[in-house]
Amino acid sequence: MDRNVPSLRPAGLGLQGPLRWLALTLGLLVPMLASAQLRIEIVDGIEGAMPIAVAPFAWESVEPEPVATVSSIISANLARSGLFDPMEESGMIDRPVQPADVRFGTWRLLKVDHLVIGRVVDAPDGFGHEIEYHLLDVLSSRILLSQAMRVSPGDLRFAAHRISDAIYEALIGIPGAFATRIAYVVASGEDGGSPVYELVVADADGFNEQTVVRNAEPILSPTWSPDARKLAYVSFATGRSNVIVQDLYTGQNEVVSSERGINGAPAFSPDGRYLAVSLSRTGSPNIWILDLNGQQRPRQLTQHWSINTEPVFSPDGREVYFTSDRAGRPQIYVIPFTGGDAERVTFEGRYNAHATLDPSGRQLAVIYSEGDEDYRIAVHDRDSGRLRVLSDGLLDESPSFAPNGSMVLYAARRNGRGVLAAASADGRIRQRLVAGEGDVREPAWSPIIR
Repeated sequence: MDRNVPSLRPAGLGLQGPLRWLALTLGLLVPMLASAQLRIEIVDGIEGAMPIAVAPFAWESVEPEPVATVSSIISANLARSGLFDPMEESGMIDRPVQPADVRFGTWRLLKVDHLVIGRVVDAPDGFGHEIEYHLLDVLSSRILLSQAMRVSPGDLRFAAHRISDAIYEALIGIPGAFATRIAYVVASGEDGGSPVYELVVADADGFNEQTVVRNAEPILSPTWSPDARKLAYVSFATGRSNVIVQDLYTGQNEVVSSERGINGAPAFSPDGRYLAVSLSRTGSPNIWILDLNGQQRPRQLTQHWSINTEPVFSPDGREVYFTSDRAGRPQIYVIPFTGGDAERVTFEGRYNAHATLDPSGRQLAVIYSEGDEDYRIAVHDRDSGRLRVLSDGLLDESPSFAPNGSMVLYAARRNGRGVLAAASADGRIRQRLVAGEGDVREPAWSPIIR
């Protein structure tokens, strides 16, 4: 199939029904994009977010302190979660470093519920740093968390993300997702010229961008391995679609599916052994299971004349969710990993596609529409059957749950440009991740990096 078939969601492009949807799900049209540092904007937060202060960490190293300090990164992380309201440094009367230095009465007058303090010192062997930090409950004058960590050279930002995760879990009760990365597709090129496509990974806050693959042909559908070491994606570098697995640490890649016709929509199993893909080797696109260890031959999971694509494993690996138009319009179905009959999952809405699951497996974020005009991100709750619309755009797509289930990352259009956006699973918090120029697309949120 020609990869230049127009995308489904923009209305009025001439393609109808399954053909328009197939063009979308295979990513056969990739808009012009331009690489740039992502900037996170808080669109909506929770009214009455938790007041917290992150005092500047004492810098006790012979090396110059970086511009982005550990404490400023922690404060920014907590702020963009939408659940916390960090105090501005200019409003802090004290700069305590140790719990014994804290005058709790002063912080109570400043109406702060929790306080984070710490220091950064050189490691005893001179290789890297050590960070000591403390989380204190101001109202009860208690220490909630005291930890120290060894940090390799150049890893201060990642350490700040880990500290943010620990603070988030101590106060919210679920793991944080700051020590994660996002992958997305970028294409750059002058107007009227041939674009150059890039597969990019960055920290969850938009920093530390790295180009993994650069090509003159489209790169689509990136997805993370469960250990966050690899990305699977679809490449047209050979002139037709291939599914490739890329090791981010060694730089090595492997073509795992290059069948004639469609090779698309890869998804790793929770143990990393299998890859679910959509292949048209027997006619219509169906879901196949590939053994990445090479011990089993490819196995066809669905056998239906309809379009079957966008597989995703349940968190326990026992089931595979996928999109199919077997009922006339795209809806989400689930099938046992061992095979059998597929069961329809979504019924509310005329269109539900591209499912992503939270860690519990009970919530599905999808592209949702009641007609043929507006495509938004919604969450289906499998227990209650309720649907919650998270986004307010017209052409929202590619949802991806955070590994702690708190947020959903997705692609959107704003003022004629492609941007990344995120919304909390309950719809109360919304963010926008905007590049300095151009568009970004096809986001995928990594597991927590261990």
